[in-house]
Amino acid sequence: MESGVNGGSGDREESSWFQRFLLPGFAFKAVVIGGGYATGRELAEFFLPSGPWGGVAGMLLAMLVWSLVCAVTFAFARSVQAYDYRTFFERLLGPGWILFEIAYVLFVILILSVFGAAAGAIGEAVFGWPRIAGTLCLAAAMAGFATFGNKSVERLFKYVSFLLYAVYALFVILALGRFGDRIAANFALPASGDGWAAGGLAYAGYNIVGAVVILPVVRHMGSRRDAIVAGLVAGPLAMLPALLFFTCMIAFYPGIAQETLPSDFMLQQLRLPLFHLLFQLMIFSALLESGTGSVHAINERISAVWRKRHGVDLSARARALIALGLLIGCIFVANHFGLVTLIGSGYRFLAYALLAVYVLPVLTIGVLRLVRSG
Repeated sequence: MESGVNGGSGDREESSWFQRFLLPGFAFKAVVIGGGYATGRELAEFFLPSGPWGGVAGMLLAMLVWSLVCAVTFAFARSVQAYDYRTFFERLLGPGWILFEIAYVLFVILILSVFGAAAGAIGEAVFGWPRIAGTLCLAAAMAGFATFGNKSVERLFKYVSFLLYAVYALFVILALGRFGDRIAANFALPASGDGWAAGGLAYAGYNIVGAVVILPVVRHMGSRRDAIVAGLVAGPLAMLPALLFFTCMIAFYPGIAQETLPSDFMLQQLRLPLFHLLFQLMIFSALLESGTGSVHAINERISAVWRKRHGVDLSARARALIALGLLIGCIFVANHFGLVTLIGSGYRFLAYALLAVYVLPVLTIGVLRLVRSG
């Protein structure tokens, strides 16, 4: 079995087939789902305006973009031994790495604010809590997992993924049994298809940053082939739950586009209280793994600089303080603006910014260097 390199200490460790080929996809899905489709609000924003079939086309386009960019990103990161995003962009853009840093910090502020607003909305909808209570619970859990570094975060990605796929599969079975006729009827409507490509590219653009957020897992890859296969698999692993969820949403098209939490709306229509609680627990877990991945990436970026200057890794205490400081600031943003405003106003701008400073360079400069290096 091939071995991977630990991006922190440089120690060799045996990497399993799961770590080389599936863990990157699960990790990418983990970062994508919280800001991508956990509540359904994002799918309503980017895909429902194009209608049922236009939405599916946009999602498939986004999936292909994810697979391509993940494959190139993982291969380039492995070739230059870049296991945090700052090192990656220093190798890719030289002094221009700071452009990505600015875009990424804005992305993290936005995404954590969205997660906080979503957790607050879930707590209010399910338990009747004040919105700040759900937001604080999520922030505390994120800080807890981010404190203990790579192994803690990877275990979170693994086990939440199992929960997520199982709950989405059960949801689809229940929804098809209850609303299957309505889904079929709405898919039979004349397809407008307007704007599906723009929606798919914008959605892919702001979510694709997940490929560099999860660079620590690249240390498990033993060859360029591992990196490319893992990247190609990452797109379908991340998009499949979204595609199934979108299909179920079509039962209530077009009215569901106006719901703040489309997921909660559909669960209310199922009228299954225990499954409602299970699904909301899954969404909370999805927000947790997504947010933890984003915070962990910043910790790893700071740790790489700290290691270079002081010769030791960042302590668990320092990781906890960084995570808490970042999360507390985002809580105030979430409470001030709310979920719908954050998604509608911020995501598209960041999508195009990330396409410019990450996707285009990695698919041109990155590919060229990979070809030259053989």
